[in-house]
Amino acid sequence: MELPGVQLRTLLELTRSGTMTAAAAALGYTPGAVSQQIAALERATGTELVRRTGRRVELTDAGHTLARHAERILAAQAEAVAALERGRAEVVARLRLGVFGTAAAALLPPALDRLRARHPGVRVVSREVDVDQAYAEVCAGRVDLALGLDYPDAPLARDGDVDVVRLRTERFALAVPAGPAPPGERVPQAARPPYAPLRLADAAGLDWILPAAGSYYGRAMRAVCRRAGFEPRVVHEVTDTATSLAMVAAGLGVTPLTELMLRLRSEGIASVPLRDRVERQVVVAVGAASRRRPSVAALIGALRDGTAP
Repeated sequence: MELPGVQLRTLLELTRSGTMTAAAAALGYTPGAVSQQIAALERATGTELVRRTGRRVELTDAGHTLARHAERILAAQAEAVAALERGRAEVVARLRLGVFGTAAAALLPPALDRLRARHPGVRVVSREVDVDQAYAEVCAGRVDLALGLDYPDAPLARDGDVDVVRLRTERFALAVPAGPAPPGERVPQAARPPYAPLRLADAAGLDWILPAAGSYYGRAMRAVCRRAGFEPRVVHEVTDTATSLAMVAAGLGVTPLTELMLRLRSEGIASVPLRDRVERQVVVAVGAASRRRPSVAALIGALRDGTAP
């Protein structure tokens, strides 16, 4: 009897979530895909594992039994891989890394150069993932580890199966168009040259460029603005950082800015320091057992070196 890891992970998430929809959201699947994985697992075991009760699903006795063993099976597989790696004289492995746009452009190339120089036997294949799905991609087993962002006002989910390792804490400034304000445009003096530290509340009357409110980033930025006493006037909802900065340079609004973001584009924008402490953490999500793999530790080390100021 073959029990694929992806099906066992789906069963475990369904056990935690209680509904196909919630499990799908946690794993980054569609509800139909979750249902297909469970059906495939039932065919493989020849046993009914779940039954529907209204909108929810309940595990049968057999489902509970398999779920208990699934956790141990997956942990044992990860530990076996880690033990085999630790037993080799050289670090040799193939790792799947989830990245998002800013990380892929600013962090990944130099990190892989460092990793190749230190451990040429480690091969990294990357796939771009939605930054808000980094944790789910690791939970679902589609990647071994994934770069992500964590905000105090919109923190990532946590559970015992996946660790969130901090690489760097970044403090936000405010990106404004470089040069003098256009005639007739009301811009706080602190947001015009010469630039001085700006209170977030002083930007209340400006047009803002932010991601949608449903994203971690969008939710976090709106929360800090509300704490400063205003609702940001979001005139452009944009997810891509380089696009947001290009729009700032064109005079279409202001947007939060960190040093990593500035690596994507600096032309035509000025960075105004904020007196308010607004921060985010650059993190890597990794399976708790996989973190003990020498290759994973080596990749995290190369990424951490690349996030140093």
